[in-house]
Amino acid sequence: MDWSISEKLWSFSLLFLFLISSSSGCDRCVHQAKAAYYSSASAVADGACGYGSMAAGFNGGYVAAGSPRVHRGGVGCGACFQMRCKNTTICSSGGVKVTLTDLDKSNSTDFVLTAPAFMAMARNGMAQELNKLGILDVEYKRIPCDYKNKNLSIRVEENSRRPNYLAIKFVYQGGQTDIVGVDVARVGAWNWQFMKRDYGPVWSTSRAPAGPLQFRMVVTAGYDGKWVWARSAALPSDWKTGSVYDLGVQIDDVAQEGCDPCDTRDWK
Repeated sequence: MDWSISEKLWSFSLLFLFLISSSSGCDRCVHQAKAAYYSSASAVADGACGYGSMAAGFNGGYVAAGSPRVHRGGVGCGACFQMRCKNTTICSSGGVKVTLTDLDKSNSTDFVLTAPAFMAMARNGMAQELNKLGILDVEYKRIPCDYKNKNLSIRVEENSRRPNYLAIKFVYQGGQTDIVGVDVARVGAWNWQFMKRDYGPVWSTSRAPAGPLQFRMVVTAGYDGKWVWARSAALPSDWKTGSVYDLGVQIDDVAQEGCDPCDTRDWK
């Protein structure tokens, strides 16, 4: 099989990622930060990641905005975190699990949570006391997202225009990795077309092939990288804007990164 230059570059990149894999990596690096909350849940859901009303289904609506270092120019959209505040008199040891859906531009905190997510960090009967504090010292770690029986899916964005322009949004990504590359091709073809990241989980191309489409993604976080291939006919030839299509696969890989301290336990 003849590979294109782009395919060779991706393969060399992935080989490099695997070669630098380290046994000292950690999949639960603990970070220190500050967190606040929004009184309006829609302020977070309708934010920079563009999930809109779909965010209400992420972790029961426990979602958050992250600072630029957490949001990472949109790469962090959809990432899941476990967070707990450091005031042990008021806060529980298990904290809360949230999904990143927005960018926090305030520069005063690393996270801004929805009010229900913020108060979920409290011990029984202490939610109002926690609410009065406003801004908290917290510790957090990235954890794998778990969407139970849902596969990784794509939503065709409203600005898509058949036959050439296609914009898709990734939703329900499990595991603990980032999607860093997306290709699309007609089912059964090998002339893959690069898609570019518009923002957050949204990728697009102005050269979409005609007919039923297949996708492949490069996912990476920390030391690992790999191809993930969606099922052969992920998007039908008569795709419709606003519709969500099941890719038939799920990403369950867990990130590895170097850090200290490392805490692999699930906080409870």
